[in-house]
This record gives sequence, structure tokens and C-alpha cells, in this order.
Amino acid sequence: MPKSHKLHAVPLRNKNSLLTLVENRSVYSMEACELNVFETHQQAENVNLQFGDWLLTSMLRGKKIMRLADRPGFDYLPGESVIVPPNELMKIDFPEANKETPTQCLALAISAEQIRSTIQLLNERHTKVEEGEEWLIRGEHLHLANNLDLADIINRLIKISLNEHSREKDLLANLALNELLIRLMQTQAREFFELNYKRLAGSHRFGYIIDYIKENITSVIDVERLSDKACMSRASFFRKFKEEFGFTPADYILKERIKLAKKFLRDPYNSVTQACFMSGFQNLSYFIRAFKKLEGTTPKAYQISRQI
Repeated sequence: MPKSHKLHAVPLRNKNSLLTLVENRSVYSMEACELNVFETHQQAENVNLQFGDWLLTSMLRGKKIMRLADRPGFDYLPGESVIVPPNELMKIDFPEANKETPTQCLALAISAEQIRSTIQLLNERHTKVEEGEEWLIRGEHLHLANNLDLADIINRLIKISLNEHSREKDLLANLALNELLIRLMQTQAREFFELNYKRLAGSHRFGYIIDYIKENITSVIDVERLSDKACMSRASFFRKFKEEFGFTPADYILKERIKLAKKFLRDPYNSVTQACFMSGFQNLSYFIRAFKKLEGTTPKAYQISRQI
């Protein structure tokens, strides 16, 4: 999983105020959403949880093992989030929870009306690149590492829910929810195209562009010419690409090259310089700076950590 950004800490409940040691729930209700903070202070297995709305869950402390539908269970850790469709049954284990190190997770339930109005606004003002295509929240589960943008907006919603007491609270929450939904749809779009770009290359402009970038990632890619390949004006191509995925074509190329460089660095026989040029970078100093900015560590430190 990519580098994740942990959310700000939410204070634990006073132990004397806990109603239960397993999934003790604190609720913060607003007009268009409900923020639930769950704490578990002892080991437990097969705890069921279900909501009638779309749900964004995010881990704050400790570790869960989450099972959704018929999928295998997976470790769920701080810095990660899961999108859960309405009425989906979550089965949860708490293998390490205890009184000293409890598990804490938030669950943000978002009203169907808020989702509908946000999607309608986007479809009216920011049409998709292909005719007939619309904005939507996909029905698939999605387990993801929080990127910086997603962590920032979730932190803002936590702050509004817990600390805002003004008459404008619901308005502030609704504005933040609009941004959150856009970020989630962009995240889902990135995941969808990563899994399906080959299939989409012949029918979708961005599917073709992503396939082209991946096929030529070790070569020099003229970013300014990508709009020609998509049969779009330069301004429209760059605007629509960022709307769809949340980052620019240049950002995407950089991320792909860093991902390839990490693969080369996991081989101890490759030097940092070799990994740099084999993954399509033209300048070693730039590669080291970009790697550290995205991964939080230098290429050499990353390589050493993979060998431990």
C-alpha cells in the first residue's frame, strides 16, 4: 500500500464513561452526515457493524481485521480508510485491543441526499471527458491509504463535528462533505483506471493516455503532446485529467516512475543511480528530491529498509 497519512488524534473517552468495552460509540450528528467514533478496549472477534448510508471509515488507533462480503479479511491500520456501500455488513476482529492500547476508528455516514446533490452539481458544471459518462460513487469496496488531500478533509470534518458549535456548523460540514465526496470519487477513478486501463485504452481517452504513459514510462514523455494523443485542446485535457484523477498528467508520470524506481530499489544489486535512470528519470538530484517528497525517505534509505 502507498505511503499513508494518519489522521489527527481524537481524545479517548474517560474509562468510567464507557458503556461497553467493545465498539463503544460516540455520535456527532449533523444535517447531512453523522460522525461515529468507536473505541474497543479488549480483544474481540466477529463483531458486526452495519449502516444504511454510504460510509467512510478511517482508523485512528490500533489494529482491526476487517471482512466485507465474501472477501478475505485484511489488516486495517491507522492512516487507512475504507469506503463501504449502504447496508454492507462489516465483520470485525480486534486481535490486539486492550485497556492500555485501545482500538479507535471513525465511521462517517453520509446522507443519500448529500451524495445525490453533489453528483448532480458535478454533472451539470464539470462534465466528464467522454459523452454519456457521469460522476458516480462506485459500488465496490475500497481499502485505501489516506493521501494528504483526503487526510486533510477528514481532519476538517472531525474538527467541525467535535469542536464547532456555531449556527454555521451544518453549512461548514456540507461544504467539507462536497470536497470529501469529490476526493473519494477521484480516488475511485484512479483505482478503476489502474485496474482497467488496458481494456479502456481503445474506448476512453484517459484509458488510452494511461496505457501510453505506462508503456513509455522509461522513455522521455512530452507532457505537452499528450493532449494531441487524447484529441483534446491542451487546456481542456489538463483540466479534465485533474478533475478525473485529482492530479495533473505530470504528477501521474512522476508517481509511476517513483513506483517503478521502488521496484528496482528492492533489488540490492541495483544502485540508486541505476534505479533512477532505469525508471525514466533524467537527473539524479531531481530523482532523489522527488522520491523523498513522495515517500518521506531517500531512495537509499528505502533500499536499506527493504533489505532488513
